[in-house]
Amino acid sequence: MALPVLTISSKNYGAWALRGWLMCRLAGWEVVEKTISPDDPAMKAEILLLSSSVRVPSLLHGDVHVWDTLAIGEYLNELKPAAGLLPLDPKARAHCRSICGEMHSGFSALRSSLPMNLKARFSEFKVWSRAQADIDRVVDIWRDCFAAYGGPFLFGARPCMADAMYAPVVTRFLSYNVTLDDVCEAYCLQIMALPDMKEWVEAALSEPDDIDELDAEF
Repeated sequence: MALPVLTISSKNYGAWALRGWLMCRLAGWEVVEKTISPDDPAMKAEILLLSSSVRVPSLLHGDVHVWDTLAIGEYLNELKPAAGLLPLDPKARAHCRSICGEMHSGFSALRSSLPMNLKARFSEFKVWSRAQADIDRVVDIWRDCFAAYGGPFLFGARPCMADAMYAPVVTRFLSYNVTLDDVCEAYCLQIMALPDMKEWVEAALSEPDDIDELDAEF
């Protein structure tokens, strides 16, 4: 069988693309990457949160097509359970699914006011109140996980699906210089130090495409 094909968007701006790609890497899956240019009107609408249907990333594995990020994670976990994308303990697994689902469907203020942009650094960015409420909720989720599972990742010693879901938030916190406590700051550094994250960032920084709407400090 040919290698699975993972369709992604811009590595600089594509938060959902990063989530799906990182899940594949954490599962130990080799994939062929197919990149849709951010100049594509449909893709630009999705990156700018103007589309009601985000179908990237999508995974094509033989005759199986999976295009929702959570569904990709669940599919990978079924095929590669030993990779630990979801915890083995039922209680921890339910917790992991809950916080992944919350990220999947929530945090709209954080997404819109602090869009992912790995090339950008806004040292004095002013976070408005609704976005701050989202930030506070993310931090609470992280602290609960560290208290329950001991870190350094959200569910223990190795990264899992939850870490992939929150990895784009980590990049946002760094891009917009969000103030964090020492524990959460250490977690962000831990995520960014992953070899896969370093590879993604390096590729993002070399992208020639820019989206003007996401390069302004607003």
